Amino acid sequence: MHTWFAPVFSPICTADNRALVEAFVNDVLLGAAPQKITDYISTTTYTQHNSMVGNGLDGLGAALKAMAEAGQALAYTKRHLIVAEGNFVFTASEGKLGDAPTAFFDLFRVEGGKIVEHWDTIAAIPTEMAHGNGKF
Repeated sequence: MHTWFAPVFSPICTADNRALVEAFVNDVLLGAAPQKITDYISTTTYTQHNSMVGNGLDGLGAALKAMAEAGQALAYTKRHLIVAEGNFVFTASEGKLGDAPTAFFDLFRVEGGKIVEHWDTIAAIPTEMAHGNGKF
C-alpha cells in the first residue's frame, strides 16, 4: 500500500456532516428555527434534483410557496432515520403533503460545512399495507 493513499471518507467528516444535516432537519424541516436555513444550505451553490424545485435558495423558496398556494403545503413532523457516509447524508422522515400522510426520503451532499446538493423521493403513506412493518 502506498503511503500517500488516504481514505476518501474520514469518520470525522462523516460525523460532522451527519450532525449538520440532523440540525438542519430539526431546525428547518421540523420548524424549530427555520430562519437558520442559511446556516445549513449554501447560499452560493445549492443543486436540486427534485424536478419541481429550481436550484438555489430562491428556487427552493419559490417551490415551497407555489406548493402552499396550491393547497399542497409540505410539513415534516418526525425524523425516523439518518445515515451518513462521507459527504452524503440520508434521512427518512414523515409528515404531510397537503392533508395526506407522507414519507420524505432525502439525500444531501455536504461540502465545506454546507448542504450543496439534494435528491428526494416523496411518497404517500397508505392507511393499509400488505404487512405490519410500517413505512419506516
